[in-house]
Amino acid sequence: MNRKDFLSLSTKAALFLGLTTAVSCKEKTIEKTNNLLNKSAKGTAFGLKSPKIDNVRVGIIGSGNRGQTLIQMFDWLVKNNNATIVAISDLKKEKADKLNEHLKKTHNKTAEVYSGNQNEWKKIAERDDIDLLIIATPWEMHTEMCLYGMEKGKHVASEVPIGYTLEDCWKLIETAERTQKHCMMMENCCFNNEELWVLNMVNQGVFGDLTHAEGAYIHDLRKHLLDETYYENQWRIKHHLKKDGNFYTTHGLGPISQYMDIGRGDTFDHLVSMSSREKSLSDAAKRSNLPQFQNVKCGDMNTTMIKTKLGKTIMLQFDVHTGRPYDRLNTLVGTKAVHEGYPSKLYINDDELAWWGHNWLDSEKYTEYREKYNHPLWNKLKTQISDNSVGHGGMDFVMIYRLIKCLNKGLPLDINVYDSVLWSAITPLSELSVAQNSASVKVPDFTGGTWKNKNKTEMLRNI
Repeated sequence: MNRKDFLSLSTKAALFLGLTTAVSCKEKTIEKTNNLLNKSAKGTAFGLKSPKIDNVRVGIIGSGNRGQTLIQMFDWLVKNNNATIVAISDLKKEKADKLNEHLKKTHNKTAEVYSGNQNEWKKIAERDDIDLLIIATPWEMHTEMCLYGMEKGKHVASEVPIGYTLEDCWKLIETAERTQKHCMMMENCCFNNEELWVLNMVNQGVFGDLTHAEGAYIHDLRKHLLDETYYENQWRIKHHLKKDGNFYTTHGLGPISQYMDIGRGDTFDHLVSMSSREKSLSDAAKRSNLPQFQNVKCGDMNTTMIKTKLGKTIMLQFDVHTGRPYDRLNTLVGTKAVHEGYPSKLYINDDELAWWGHNWLDSEKYTEYREKYNHPLWNKLKTQISDNSVGHGGMDFVMIYRLIKCLNKGLPLDINVYDSVLWSAITPLSELSVAQNSASVKVPDFTGGTWKNKNKTEMLRNI
């Protein structure tokens, strides 16, 4: 994106890129934005390995909705001496105590609790008996906590998104490369049964050459967003009042990136983003007599189109305002096969061209492919997954299992800092495109060119 492209860039557009309100001069805004879009990484954290940790000592920051689930995913690993929960932090002591109740009941032990003020979590990062920080706090806190953790010598694994602005994204890259500490975004959908099954088929050549994919986060969250207690201090709806774009990119984009070897032979080149009018969330706020939430900026549906360097296209959608069934789309198109999710259905090309389109595989044929290409992870961990299905049907357990096992064995993580930042950066880039009437926006190369090296995702590695 050149200087001319930024002549209409507003101060509001600059804010979500991480620029301060002091940068009001248009020339300075253009210069800083160009710098953020054209910076270069070293690529030295790709394939990062750390010394083996036989028993990973874990500190959990954030004991709210997500923390209450994640701690349960450690049960099997704690019982088998792969991990230990050492410390827990939350602003509210009663929430951290609730996690300790689980540890006491399940493992007959408790973790040290840090609570009471905004900076208590730092004490966990400063301990010398912690190897890994699990971060499950509101979005805007993730980057600061990751950076502080890495600076204190800890590996970090954060809930989504790992970066909130482009400036944050670059700080994460630079710190991970300098400290040589793992920095992973915990995108659980990459570890789901359906997505791993599709990934295995891609790897086995069932789809042929990939051309297009569609992913989404379509989830009616109106009740959650407007509820007084579900999100602490109603933090999540506040994003919808002041910004417009795709705020939750990674559930759809993470699996697609692994299908397409993004960061391992291809990467995102540019995007355009467009939001519909807003109506559903503000109407819900009005019906709920909540006037403070009726001035919503985020459109009901955001659609972002991404083009990769090798010419593949991705459609990414975001809608948490309207009353429609949950959907991540999970559509993948190749020269030999097509998959669509929700409900999952598969089409396999015949060698001979057919008239009048095609039909999805019938249930019998579909089941054959499902059984033949079920990812080895799900076969291997069938019992443990069944016992931990509270974690989004088992994918949370598989995610935590893989994270800890990689650290146990000193192996690269399934999702590295470059993946984490790239998938998260689509949020501020989508906002920038929307703010400029859906202008095309360049996607920075966060990898230092290492994306050109062809590799398969580490998810396919059997451990």
